[in-house]
Parts: sequence; C-alpha cells; structure tokens
Amino acid sequence: MATERSTGTIIKVSGPLVVARGLSGSRMFEMVKVGELGLFGEIIEIRGDQYSIQVYEETEDIAPGQPVVPTGVPLSAELGPGLLQSIYDGVQRPLDKLMARYGEFIVRGAEAPALDREKKWSFTPVAKEGEQVTGGDILGTVPETDLILHKVMVPPTIAGTLKSIKSGDFTVEEVVAVIEAEDGTSHDITMLQGWPVRIPRPIAHKLPPTKPLLTGQRIIDTLFPAAKGGTACIPGPFGSGKTVVQHQIAKWADADIVIFIGCGERGNEMTDVLLEFPELTDPKTGRPIMERTVLVANTSNMPVAAREASVFTGITMAEYYRDQGYSVALMGDSTSRWAEAMREMSGRLEEMPGDEGYPAYLASRLAAFYERAGLVVSLGKDKRESSVTIIGAVSPSGGDLSEPVTQSTLRVTKVFWGLDDQLAFQRHFPAINWLTSYSLYLDVTDPWYDENIDPNWSKHRRQTMVILKKEADLQELVRLVGMDSLSPSDRLLMEVARLIREDFLNQSAFDDIDTFTSLKKQALMLDAILHFNTVTTQKLEDGYDLSSMLELPVMEDISRAKLTPENELDSRFAELKDKITKAINDAAAKAQ
Repeated sequence: MATERSTGTIIKVSGPLVVARGLSGSRMFEMVKVGELGLFGEIIEIRGDQYSIQVYEETEDIAPGQPVVPTGVPLSAELGPGLLQSIYDGVQRPLDKLMARYGEFIVRGAEAPALDREKKWSFTPVAKEGEQVTGGDILGTVPETDLILHKVMVPPTIAGTLKSIKSGDFTVEEVVAVIEAEDGTSHDITMLQGWPVRIPRPIAHKLPPTKPLLTGQRIIDTLFPAAKGGTACIPGPFGSGKTVVQHQIAKWADADIVIFIGCGERGNEMTDVLLEFPELTDPKTGRPIMERTVLVANTSNMPVAAREASVFTGITMAEYYRDQGYSVALMGDSTSRWAEAMREMSGRLEEMPGDEGYPAYLASRLAAFYERAGLVVSLGKDKRESSVTIIGAVSPSGGDLSEPVTQSTLRVTKVFWGLDDQLAFQRHFPAINWLTSYSLYLDVTDPWYDENIDPNWSKHRRQTMVILKKEADLQELVRLVGMDSLSPSDRLLMEVARLIREDFLNQSAFDDIDTFTSLKKQALMLDAILHFNTVTTQKLEDGYDLSSMLELPVMEDISRAKLTPENELDSRFAELKDKITKAINDAAAKAQ
C-alpha cells in the first residue's frame, strides 16, 4: 500500500538548501517541487519533522511559508530511444527543447520530458508470444541512429510470460508488449523506462577487464593504457589540458557509446564540445560522432546542487546502454567541481567537516561513482558482455595532488594520467608526465598488444620507459656540467629520449593526421626510433664517432614519421628503417 504523503512548508532557505516541515511520509532522496515556482529539489536529510532539500535551481524569491509538494519518486533518469544526439542539463532536461520553448536562458521551474513523447520509433520484435522472459531479455529493436541499434529490454524487476508483442511505429509511451507475472499481474511494457540515478542497474556478474580501451593517443595507448570497463583519472592544474585530453578520448576511443558530462566546467569549454561534436566524423563509419554520443552540460554558472545530479544521471544512461551489450566510455569533467558542490551542501547542513572542509563521506561518494564502471555480463538469457569505462578529470586547487579529492580518486582508480603544467607551457601535448603517471592494467593489456598488434610491443614499451627514466637521471648532470661532458652512450640515450618525447609522445590534436594514431602506426613509430637506437649503439661499440651519426638528415625523417598516412604505413616505415640503417652505416664508413 502506497505511503500517504503530505505537502510541507518551507521554514528556512540557505542558498541551494531549503528546510521544510510537514512532509510526513516522504523519504530520503525523494524528489519534491519547491515553492510557488515548483523548483526541482531532492530530500537529502531528515531530522524529526525537518526535511533538508537540495534544490537544483536558483532559490531566489523562495521564502518561508511557501509549499513543498512531494512527488513520491526518487531522482530518476528517463531511458529509451532518443537519448543519443541529445544535450541535457544536470537533471536530464533537454536543453534544445527548453531553448525552443523559453529562449536562451532557462526559466526556473521549466519542465520538459527527457525523451520526445510525440516521435514514433520503428519497433521490430525479436521475442515471441508465449515465451518466458526475465529482466534484461531483449523484446525488440529500434534503429535509434544510423550507428546504434537500440535494444528494448524487459525492465530488471519484471519477469513472466510474454502475452503479446506488437510490431510497427510507436511513441516511447505506447505499449509494445504485455508480460504476465507468475502471480497473474499484468505488466504493460513501453519503450520508456525510468531508473533511480543513485541506484546501480543490476547485472548478472562482473568480469575482470580483458582488453585495452584504444584512444589513438600514443602516450596513453603505449605507455599508460586503460582497460575497457576500467577507471582512470586525469588530475592536473589549470591550463594543463585535462579537457583537451578528455575531448580527444571522447572523439577517438573505440567505445560504441560516449557519454560526456561537463560537471561545473567553464561555459566556453562546454561550448567547444557542443560546437565540435556535431561536426566530427566517426573514423570507423564516416558518420557523425553525435549519432553515438550523449552530452550532459552542467556549467559552472548553473546551480551548484545540480552538479551531483549530472554525474549520476550520466552514469545511469551509460549503464542503460551497457545493458544493451554496448561498450560505453563516460567522461566526467570534472569531479572536483562535484566535490566542491558536496562541500557547500555539507557546510549548509552543518555537518562535521573533514579534510579541507570536504564532507567525511567524500571518499565513499567518489568510490560509489567509480565502482559503477566495469566489464559485466548483463541480465538476460543471451548473457551479453559489455562495459562502462569511467575517465574522470580532477582539478586540484593550485595543482596540489595531495588534496583530498585527488587522493580519494587515486584510491579507487587504476590509471593515473598526471598532467604537468610545465609540459603544457612548453607546448608539449598531451601534457601527461611520463615519470609520475602509471597504469595498473599493464598485466592485462601487454599480452593483448603482443598477441594482436606486435609481438615486441611490451618489450618496446619497457625499453622506452627505461630510456625516459635514465634521461631524467642524466638531466641534472647535464644542467651542472653540460651535454659535452657525457659519455657517447649517454649522449645517444639523451638524443633517443628526445626523439621519443618530441616525436612520439608529443601529439597535435589539431593536425588531421596526427590527432589520431592507430595501434599499428604507434608500434611502427616506436620501432623506428628504437631501431635507430640499436643500430647507432652497435656502431658506438665498434668505436665510431657519435656526432656524425646524430647530424644525419634521416633524423628529420624520423621526426616526420608521425605524419605518415594510415594507408601508407607498411611501405613507408619499411623504407624508413632501411634508410636509417644505410645512413648510419654510410656515416660510419666515412668516419673511418
């Protein structure tokens, strides 16, 4: 029997926090309509007869004595055909629909359904009448975009006999199937499902990651890979390129679906995303990338409480497409802004503060978000294997990586791409510091790379890291006594490290060829640089002079290798390796 709820009355307003009395029957995390404008709010604390509500809109003109109306439901996401190509705010209101109805500025209390109620979708059944179905079973398909076939599933909480199923064009609210449960209860199934955003969608079981998430960014794929179904964080100071790295991964990662959450970021950065993505082409299909993308825009000038909602709304949509059998990449930019919103709400609730004023539950909230990533077997008879990969940016104040948000994030993520403002100032992008970054997925990814890309991949990766670390050790000596004081072998190592840094790790996001590098090209580029190191080292051991070999024109050819088109890789790199060998042998012969 449903609990009877009563309308409450506001007794206190403190910024985005409203305290009301008289909401008997209401529960934690229930959505309410606040004030005469009916603003979106969520109950976050109950003390006796006092209900603390975080409001997702500006609370100007909201005053004590105004009503608070309970809705009886928690904050939920609408799930169904039409999510892709959409742009939502933090509580899943479609921004294009709001703009068409209210103008360029969102009117407080404005409402619009997340999914179009009038558009008809072509539903093709795949299940048959009389069949026994359970939560997660696929009832039919809808061509949501040219890239993604949407799979309409039985809701996770329903099981029984499929009494009827239709075929044809329907809106998301029209009944497409009827399921009769064992107790005789009949359930009408539509293409629209709702799900509470704070509750993870159920799965059959979780699997260990088995494959890398390919991004086309050389420093990531080669040195610090993430796994499909894994977690990664990108901490860095202001201006170090966190957003650019996430944009690149969102554009080029080999995920089926991309969810991009702009959580409290500057409006101009979200504008770049909103203008760029509709014009980008998927490299695999030639179709617009927006056909497999959902954008959640919750900028820094929007109400602070909505930042937390935007993160959970995004991960719920990601889990929904994961349950259909797709691999999903979710970008959160940035979780620091979300943590700041938690700190503000915690302060207004007068909770005991933790480190730097953040609430004591900061670490558990971050963990609850990142733990929703994973490679899973979804519910349903066909046991679909799919994944959600979460990549979260962190914006520590002053670039201090010891602050609570960064440290709490590092405890639950397995990849750390540490951005360095000094590299960014030197125009080295991505500005990921190869000496401080790490990936805990190497045990998973190295065997996959060796088997599928290049048998020498893991050996070359380890060799590259050794060279870069030795270069760092030698740089202090070079600053003190100069390069000329080094032994020929150390001078060669410094030169090879420079080639790796400047010509392999440095990658332009604005060059049509260099913006994306296939794994095959990455392997060939690194192989060419290490081949130069091997051949030159051999000549040094034979007693030949290093200087003549470091001034060869072939050095410029190695630098330009990054601009080799993907369709010319085999011939151009085979030619480059032969050219390197011949040039060094000729230089050694002349030096005799």
